[in-house]
Amino acid sequence: MLDNERATIGGNNPPDPIQDVLAAYDGTLTEAQNWADGEPVTDEDSMTAVDAVLKEFKRYKSALKDAAKERTEPLHRAWKAEVAAVKFYTDDADRIQSCLVATVAPFKTKLAEEKKAAERAAWEAADKVRKEAEAKIAAANAADIDAQRDAEAAKQAVIDAEKAAKAASRDKPKGMRTVWSYDLSGRHKAALNWIAVNDRDAVTAFIEAYVEKNHRQIPNDVVPSNSEKVAF
Repeated sequence: MLDNERATIGGNNPPDPIQDVLAAYDGTLTEAQNWADGEPVTDEDSMTAVDAVLKEFKRYKSALKDAAKERTEPLHRAWKAEVAAVKFYTDDADRIQSCLVATVAPFKTKLAEEKKAAERAAWEAADKVRKEAEAKIAAANAADIDAQRDAEAAKQAVIDAEKAAKAASRDKPKGMRTVWSYDLSGRHKAALNWIAVNDRDAVTAFIEAYVEKNHRQIPNDVVPSNSEKVAF
């Protein structure tokens, strides 16, 4: 015979705080659903009765919120602990990666500048070859086979020079990316005017969001606002 009572009566299923709240406020829920039948009240006595149910229902919602926190908090704590445990490794991986990038960054920057200079030189050479070819083709005697052969060779030289320039433009160090920056100092008005002309929807969205949050501070002759009493 088992001596452990919990082993026979729900020992493996701890109490559910949500179910406890539902049980405690069962009458309130029933009453609330009875009143929430789609028919508005038409007299003061009914209004008072609904207000009493609503007051108790708000207590139910508060208890439900506390129960939800009680039910989820252990999982949340466990999740935070796991995130912290994993973060130890991911943060260190980020640091190592940053160190590796810093190790090669100066040389990569120097190499990229050199290759950019080589690309410019290749395009300049291709441009020079093209101009020389154009002059040679224009001056070639149509009746002179050697001149025509030289002209054709000049055309091919242009093709070869442009291929070399394109190859130079593709020859870049790996592991580099373009990073853009900007300077807004003293240019706010100009930037706003540009946005207003070119992205009016963005300005409209900002104005609507700002007014929704701050309309009570804006003068009424700028943005009219009013108040009314509503049930809650």
